Amino acid sequence: MSPRPDPDALGFVLIDVARMLRSAFERRIATAGLGLTPGEARTLVRIATLEGSRQLDIAQRMGIEPMTLSTYLDRLQSLGFIERRPDPADRRAKLIFTTPAADEPIANIRIEQIELMQHVTSGIGEAELDIMRGQLKRLRANLVALEEDSSALALVKEPIL
Repeated sequence: MSPRPDPDALGFVLIDVARMLRSAFERRIATAGLGLTPGEARTLVRIATLEGSRQLDIAQRMGIEPMTLSTYLDRLQSLGFIERRPDPADRRAKLIFTTPAADEPIANIRIEQIELMQHVTSGIGEAELDIMRGQLKRLRANLVALEEDSSALALVKEPIL
């Protein structure tokens, strides 16, 4: 085995593809005339998939800081696309929901996503895409389990007062 990292190692390829896909999506959204920044568009789509989630959970799932998310939420709320509701389980927390006004922008963002993915996956058959999707979902599940184990280990290592 060479001491030099392989640029085609799975981890590097996944990171490169994810970075390039995000950049391509951001370029499409920026030029699509939707009236949303790429960050706002990503946030709106994530809220639609996590309807009724807490702000902190959405930020974690997006891999962004809660303050960054708060800025996006403020703008989306001013456009009438989302609403914040008190969390009945924690009066300090807010639950985020899309409004009917968000349906059209979400549909337009979805069109951009579909067109981008059609271009990105050209030359790959449906069966191959299904296999790839399944394998990537397995990687994601393994990483979630690893995060949960790491969190549990961190709790065990904390001193008990």
